Amino acid sequence: MRISHIILVCCTVMTGPGVLLGSGPQSAPATSDWPAGWLAAWSDPPAELRPLQIVHSLPPAQAIVEALREFKDLGAGGIVCNVSFKDYLTSEPNWQTLVQVVESCRQMGLLVWIYDEEGYPSGAAGGLVLKDNPRFEAIVLAYDPSQADPFILRPAYEYTHASNNFHAARRYPNLLDEGAVGAFIEKTHEAYWRRLQQHFGSTIRATFTDEPSLMALDTGQLSEEVRKRVPVKDPLDPTVRPLPCVPWVEDLPQQYQARYGQDLMAVRKSLFTGQSEADRQVRRRYWALIADLVADRYFGRLEKWCEAHGVASSGHSLWEERPLHHVPLEGNALQCLRRMHIPGLDMLSSTPDAVFHGGWLAAALPASAALIEGRRQVMTEVSDFSEQMASKGPASLSQMQATAAWQAALGVTEFTLYYNRRQRPAADTRAYMEFVGRLNALLRDARPDPDVLLYYPIYDLWAEYVPMARPLTLESQSALARQLIDSFMRLGRHLATAQVPFMLADHETLAGAEVREGRLWVGRQSFTALVLPDGVELPDAAARIVEQFRSAGGHVLRDDMKAACRMGEEASRRTAAGRLHPAFDQVVLGRFKREGREILLLVNVGKQDYKGELAVAVPGRWTLADPADSGIREITVGPTSSGGGRIALSLAAGRTLLLVGPASR
Repeated sequence: MRISHIILVCCTVMTGPGVLLGSGPQSAPATSDWPAGWLAAWSDPPAELRPLQIVHSLPPAQAIVEALREFKDLGAGGIVCNVSFKDYLTSEPNWQTLVQVVESCRQMGLLVWIYDEEGYPSGAAGGLVLKDNPRFEAIVLAYDPSQADPFILRPAYEYTHASNNFHAARRYPNLLDEGAVGAFIEKTHEAYWRRLQQHFGSTIRATFTDEPSLMALDTGQLSEEVRKRVPVKDPLDPTVRPLPCVPWVEDLPQQYQARYGQDLMAVRKSLFTGQSEADRQVRRRYWALIADLVADRYFGRLEKWCEAHGVASSGHSLWEERPLHHVPLEGNALQCLRRMHIPGLDMLSSTPDAVFHGGWLAAALPASAALIEGRRQVMTEVSDFSEQMASKGPASLSQMQATAAWQAALGVTEFTLYYNRRQRPAADTRAYMEFVGRLNALLRDARPDPDVLLYYPIYDLWAEYVPMARPLTLESQSALARQLIDSFMRLGRHLATAQVPFMLADHETLAGAEVREGRLWVGRQSFTALVLPDGVELPDAAARIVEQFRSAGGHVLRDDMKAACRMGEEASRRTAAGRLHPAFDQVVLGRFKREGREILLLVNVGKQDYKGELAVAVPGRWTLADPADSGIREITVGPTSSGGGRIALSLAAGRTLLLVGPASR
């Protein structure tokens, strides 16, 4: 038996019969004791609660109020936009068009986020950063053991995401270089500020950075069919051979020496090979430094600029769903996301069960980053790109709503859309916008309330990661790396399928946590259980906190047989609010607190209907609300002999239900 089968709630899989959404025979007339503000937002969600449509390069004819009324009529809260990609950042007429767009949005009551790049990945200013200063290009230290001197410093372009993306093959700046990042901000953010500063903090709410990375990874070649459609801004050098590489910047040896008292140049071979403890220590030190530098010099620099100019920094990183790739792409994904005011993810699929295939991690990373920092807003760039590429799109309204709901259950609040509004009926688009607005009417000002911490083992992966001269695969790594990632991904998936709200924490988060009254506190959030993937090795500072938590009666669980059995005995003695009876592994549950009330969000991401009961912690008057049709019903939940109560639950495939508990006294 595995820990994932019984952790905190009973998770034995059993499929319930299909029925229509409803609340059972106890339903009362449509009424609610919600606060007036909740009801008003539910009935007519304001712009702040609605999705933003991503639109690039609006022409002058669409910059006027009459043209932008389309977005208002479709139910959007605003747009994510930028100055035209044509003559990017250099055409004054294009700037004037954007000024008119933003002014028209102000008049229409539409909000604006500024997209910070000509396509993606962000950081290049459409190529202008390197045009003015080629020495700012991203570089890597490559390793070729066939040479007498195996170490080569070279540009990070061929084989990387810079030359293998769907927008353009274009050389890329070094995010570890303070000069390069400063040039990007000057050419991009400062240019927007000079022309639109009167709108910053009012109509303009945030900036959006898209998939920046360190480019120290072979991301694999795009298909020939795709490559024919992608413009090549910078020719590729066919003489450049694929080699293992790691990111580099000029002052890296000095930074390493100052931090660790060790000469990096003397031990750099350990970055590429060797499994001794000395080799692993060098790798762990190196990647810890890289993570700090990119978090400070890129994400932190954007954070500080945005804060000084009255807007939020937002965006998302690359390949969030692959923890091994986090090492070469940004060192520590959780750490970088913590430096965003509104951390985000990229959800390319609108097949709802994508949540169980890496989607949970993509959403849990920014949601956890926000919670650690005491922030609430979390962004998603969501689309049906995967379905379109597979000729299975466009996504249906039901798929879009379920995809929004499971992300909201994991903490997402801000929805930025790449859905093509021309591919679906306007009524479906409006229904989707209203659906998201109603979710946020209850949840955006609520606090996520996970009870479990799942350890994000980036500290261990730093020591294990060995770069490859080919696209990175888990099979290319050590047995321990495979063990760590297999355990971590399996645990996260099973927590999600078991309706157990959870948060991710890395070693630094644990080291900064406190133990009070038998609970583990991270900021304002407390936890009763910590789950450690199999094979993790905690650093001393984190290990001390974990031992204090264990000694105080907290549950510290490793992914092994003995821990699973102990937790199974504990689970049988608890009411386990949030447990489904019978169990069903296709429902995602989010738990929130707001003004003394518990709010539960359930979404059926499977293809079978569910009928059963949901255990809740507090009996009394509960409200069941359907964000798809705005329906509200009240029911009275009686106490059970074991404490708490149970609600009769029928949830059709693809449907979502919000449950609001009684106000605490």
